Amino acid sequence: MSRTKEKTLISPNPTQNENFFKNHVGLHKSFDLGVRKLFVLNQQVHMYFVNGLCDTQFITQILKQLTEINDREVEGLKLKEIVENRIVNQQVEKIKTIDEAVDQVLSGLVVFFMEGCDYGLVVDVRSYPGRTPQEPDTEKIVRGARDGFVENIIVNTALIRRRIRDERLRCEMMKIGERSKTDVCITYIEDVADPGLVKVIKKELETIKVDGLTMSDKTVEEFLVKQGFNPYPLVRYTERADVASNHVLEGHVLIIVDTSPSVIITPVTFFHHVQHAEEYRQAPAVGTFLRWVRFIGIMASLFLLPLWFLFILEPSLLPEQIAFIGPNEQKNIPIVVQIFLADIGVEFLRMAAIHTPTSLSTAMGLIAAALIGQIAIDVGLFVPEVILYVAIAAIGTFATPSYELSVANKIARLLLLIAVALFKLEGFVIGVTLFIIMLARIRSLNTPYLWPFLPFNAKAAWQIIIRTSVPGAKLRPSIVHPQNVRRVPK
Repeated sequence: MSRTKEKTLISPNPTQNENFFKNHVGLHKSFDLGVRKLFVLNQQVHMYFVNGLCDTQFITQILKQLTEINDREVEGLKLKEIVENRIVNQQVEKIKTIDEAVDQVLSGLVVFFMEGCDYGLVVDVRSYPGRTPQEPDTEKIVRGARDGFVENIIVNTALIRRRIRDERLRCEMMKIGERSKTDVCITYIEDVADPGLVKVIKKELETIKVDGLTMSDKTVEEFLVKQGFNPYPLVRYTERADVASNHVLEGHVLIIVDTSPSVIITPVTFFHHVQHAEEYRQAPAVGTFLRWVRFIGIMASLFLLPLWFLFILEPSLLPEQIAFIGPNEQKNIPIVVQIFLADIGVEFLRMAAIHTPTSLSTAMGLIAAALIGQIAIDVGLFVPEVILYVAIAAIGTFATPSYELSVANKIARLLLLIAVALFKLEGFVIGVTLFIIMLARIRSLNTPYLWPFLPFNAKAAWQIIIRTSVPGAKLRPSIVHPQNVRRVPK
């Protein structure tokens, strides 16, 4: 049988517990795993810890308190009560099994074993290496909070607690991964979130069987929604604490994974991915304007290139007023090949920008735009119109708030281009129809992807089209099936 199934009990003899750590955990082999042995009232006390995950100042303070017991106490029979009472920390728990002690030590806590005591004391002195909260690069805004999630799950839950001081806010922790034992937190408001949704998410997370979550939240997502080869995102990621808190108040459930600066929001629809925090940091009229500009950019990233290419193949479809649309010159390379080459070239630039140091990325962009693009036109590789429309589509892609959605839209755009190249007008109509049907068939945790348009909900659709004022939005979105429908108490 495996060690995890045997659940070895803690021995009253600290030496036996030390032998377990030697044989199973690598004590004295792994340099970062340590033990500190003390004699308190002539009885052994062992403390186990991992260097780098514990705050040395807290450990030193606890050790100082324990060593002073010998100067103040003389009765050794009450060692357990005395030690537990003298540990200076706000979080001290008892554990019964050595397996749990190992998990806690490897998570950054310290564990005390006392002679004659069949349980251990766990003290939380974690101090994970990491950065301070700062504004995420992918969700910048002009005005508003500049704090964002970091790789520390404790800090992330604290950022949400700071914004939602409700006694019904729940942050339930579990460990996932046979070897990594990664901390995963489910966050929701107990009297708002749908209990059935919370139960389903817990059940799915508990059934995850994997060695470790090295890719953290992305691995959790693939087990949770079983996306397969569907490119469209079925959960939403955010690195902003205000965005996450707002969704919690609406009735969504958050999944926070340790070591990840992103938080998973469930359930979501297509239109959750096209909204941005900047819209809610401005007046409703300005927010609506920004939203429509963003919608236009997203539509351009999807349909502009296929439509332009269709008009090239079928000039008769163009009204006389815009009959000038189309290339003014012909090249040896077919237009569809030029479009694909230019589109893939933009993707090359995006990848290069990610892997290029910030100080060099600006220079790289200038080189790509001024040299590569212009020279490609001069030598006859591209016609100027191809560069123009590919650039507009690329800008629309970058204007999409969700990175995952922008990549999925690019894939859909390329497939539409292939359909137009093969079947012209019929290919465009059939391709767009199949695209809409595919989106309509997608369900994220039993949530229709195109809600509130399919199925249609007039009030919710209006709030998608128009950024309504906060006082006017008195009801929570029905798609999450909230227990408490009203945002504002009667």
